[in-house]
Amino acid sequence: MSTFEIKGLYSGGVVGKTWLPFTKIVESQNEKNAVEWVYSLMGSEHGLRRDKIRVEGVKAVE
Repeated sequence: MSTFEIKGLYSGGVVGKTWLPFTKIVESQNEKNAVEWVYSLMGSEHGLRRDKIRVEGVKAVE
């Protein structure tokens, strides 16, 4: 398993007009699965749909 750092923005605040930054570090087999896992985490933690989450960067960390 590899470790990935995913950075992006999620819609929050008043009527979703504010985009707030987030950084998540997850373990996954590949980059695609890591991004899917972050969508799942953000959805469960904040009640967000995928269109309210913008992934801006993914990098492998050691």
